[in-house]
Amino acid sequence: MAGVPERIVCDYLVIGAGVAGLRAAISLAAHGKVLVLAKDTLHESASEYAQGGIAAALSDDDEVSLHEQDTLAAGDGLCDLEAVKTLVAEGPRVIEELLVWGAAFDREGGELVFGREGAHSRNRILHAHGDSTGREISRTLYRKAASLANVRFLSFAAVTDLLVEDGEVRGAVAFDERYRERHPIYAKAVLLATGGLGRVYKETTNPNVATGDGVSMSFRAGAVIRDIEFVQFHPTALHLENAPRFLLSEALRGEGAYLRNAAGERFTDELASRDVVSRAIVSEIGRTGSPHMFLDMTHFGPGVMEHHFPRIHQTCLRFGLDLTKSPAPVHPAAHYAMGGVHTDLNGLTTVPRLFAAGEVACTGVHGANRLASNSLLEGVVFGARAARAMLELTETAASGSPPRDEVFPAMTESHLRSITWDHCGITRDGAGLGKAADVLRSVPLERLEKPSRRDYELRSMRRVALLIAMAALERKESRGGHYRSDYPGKAPTAEHSTLVIG
Repeated sequence: MAGVPERIVCDYLVIGAGVAGLRAAISLAAHGKVLVLAKDTLHESASEYAQGGIAAALSDDDEVSLHEQDTLAAGDGLCDLEAVKTLVAEGPRVIEELLVWGAAFDREGGELVFGREGAHSRNRILHAHGDSTGREISRTLYRKAASLANVRFLSFAAVTDLLVEDGEVRGAVAFDERYRERHPIYAKAVLLATGGLGRVYKETTNPNVATGDGVSMSFRAGAVIRDIEFVQFHPTALHLENAPRFLLSEALRGEGAYLRNAAGERFTDELASRDVVSRAIVSEIGRTGSPHMFLDMTHFGPGVMEHHFPRIHQTCLRFGLDLTKSPAPVHPAAHYAMGGVHTDLNGLTTVPRLFAAGEVACTGVHGANRLASNSLLEGVVFGARAARAMLELTETAASGSPPRDEVFPAMTESHLRSITWDHCGITRDGAGLGKAADVLRSVPLERLEKPSRRDYELRSMRRVALLIAMAALERKESRGGHYRSDYPGKAPTAEHSTLVIG
């Protein structure tokens, strides 16, 4: 942001350049100046890393009602029905829109190819280049947004706080890491499309930028945070020493990959929901003492890995693993947050002029557990809906202040991530959650003369980790992605959790 004026005024501020933010920017551009901020490069987002596909009821043997049923079943009784109906009903239309804008989904003989993933009752998953669907959708939306004169992009602009005046959000504060300076940006409406929070866990498939900033700054601004205890752990992250926790897509199991233990035995239903498979892997690790399990694709036909999963195949080859010849060592890793900033069906949070879409938001569409390949669809559908609602607002006020508590936790990131992984992870109990909450609450806070981006991110991570621990401690049941060994059964009724300052 070097050289950027100290005060920036635009009509619409979009924080995040993943699919939700880009889709919103496209709709907003015809009605005013749009500024899209990316914390890192424009290509560093969870959308870019999404190997799984995008789900929509478009095939001949599928129906919107079936997609609805599958989503509700995965959500384990906690989905908001109207949110689910909105997602699945608008899914086919947004896919057609992406096709018109040039999205190159996989085809055979000119016809779209529909795959199946865990907990889907029909083949309804579209992929692009086998395992690069998120990258293709992001490319399509970025190209469309960049072609619009009213859309401006600003990279390496980490947002640290929201600007609030008279109880309304009036903009945000962007951090210039090069000079360690903060710049206010004012807008008539702000959309949070900041993605996830997986970085708060020691094991995660998320990119480094996924530090929960959107949830943290919204909470500081007074927004309601809902269902934050529901974190989805992807069962099959690559578990090689000195390799990133690269996600091995659900589509591999949809294609017929087997999960085996060190003795070569299959031990679970590979197409069960992610929480079930993750717990099965952790249980088998505990039973056998092995550091990981194995995902076996060696029985696939010639060329399947190379042509259907080229990104996965090539990435594993770079780390000395040929998936056509050897099973992949895998371990569950934090992948997706079902909860987040509470919004209505139009992305509006509980704070006026603040909207949220994509993983940072909680519309209730995922309930307690997200159905595979609904996340990219959610970003596109609710990004567009939020934009339409933002257009109803008028008046850009170039004033507003961030919260005053400019203090930072005096702890290491590795310590924080270990606490969260050990006590707020796949299997939880009251004693561990209480310990995590106590430790996170008691972390000393310090004032820094020139904080870095990592300092701001650590502040976000500590706040988000504490919110997860607090909400999980209060939920005395097991449901979806939240499993408590001391409360293994479900409560008679499914209720949302809410957290808000005060």
